[in-house]
Amino acid sequence: MTGPLVEIRDLKVHFPIKSGVVFDRTVGFVYAVDGVSLSIERAQTYGLVGESGCGKTTFGRGLLRLVEPTSGEILIDGTDIRALQGEALRRQRRRMQMVFQDPLASLDPRQSVESLLLEGLSAHGLDGDKSATAQRLRETLDAVGMSPSALRKYPHEFSGGQRQRIGIARALILGPDLIVADEPVSALDVSIQAQVLNLLEDLQGSLRLTYLVIAHDLAVVRHIADTVGVMYLGALVEEAASDDLYAAPLHPYTRALMSAVPVPDPVVEDTRERILLTGDLPSPANPPSGCRFHTRCPWAQPTRCRDERPVWREMRPGHRVACHYVEEIEAGLIKPHEVEAELVRPRGPAESTAPVLGDFVIAP
Repeated sequence: MTGPLVEIRDLKVHFPIKSGVVFDRTVGFVYAVDGVSLSIERAQTYGLVGESGCGKTTFGRGLLRLVEPTSGEILIDGTDIRALQGEALRRQRRRMQMVFQDPLASLDPRQSVESLLLEGLSAHGLDGDKSATAQRLRETLDAVGMSPSALRKYPHEFSGGQRQRIGIARALILGPDLIVADEPVSALDVSIQAQVLNLLEDLQGSLRLTYLVIAHDLAVVRHIADTVGVMYLGALVEEAASDDLYAAPLHPYTRALMSAVPVPDPVVEDTRERILLTGDLPSPANPPSGCRFHTRCPWAQPTRCRDERPVWREMRPGHRVACHYVEEIEAGLIKPHEVEAELVRPRGPAESTAPVLGDFVIAP
């Protein structure tokens, strides 16, 4: 088939904030994912990056319907899986699997590797032929670089890298088209990370897998991703081909993330521009109005950045960004300034769901 394997249109995942004696009253929402649209080409890798708490993991789980989206479309080969239920959804689930961040936590310590791999096959009724199933188990373990002798062992008997290989094997056993890898190497030693990333690339080449890789480590994403999306407070702020994004980031948030990555050359490291962000990520239960990044942006301008949400627009072929002043920043017409963090301000009637300290609301 032609066209992208995955198309996400205006996906939103909002979690209600409950109150009352029996938590029967909704007093607000956590806007974990708030209108994300993207597409992933077949046999390509889309890297999703951002700070902890920006909604990356929730987006990945929403894509697989491990959490139920509030609204939006999730198209797999043109089929909206949000409209599927029962057996139709089960058939689609075979095509979409997940590799979790912590392999030790995601593998049941009471089950052997054989039992862990058989679990998925059994759930989809694919374990009827014992000889064929045994062959499938051996081939899957071989594909991730594990010996068939591992089938009789338990998760605690393996190293972190080996456990993650088992997690990848568990995702592969059903023959998926799409794998969502949520921080797949962040729990591993640096010496092991490259091995697992290379394994994922090798599997993609041989099986034509499509990946959504979620990470906060920009070096990991640069190594493996074809396209990179930068997420901030539930929304995409920039998207481009990996080489283009790393060579010339446009959004102030992306520039800040890039400037925080150390450079091996000490001369370059001492002289290059650094962009320091002040304050913490605002609460997704009470996001700032206008541009959500304006409370921390060194280039933010009064009024417009505060009141008007930037339009998602293409600045270069395949390079999209949501910022009012990209051109002016690029041309040096707007200079960065220090952002004065407002610690507290009078509580307004529209802010009743925000965290409260006495008679004041904690500012985002």
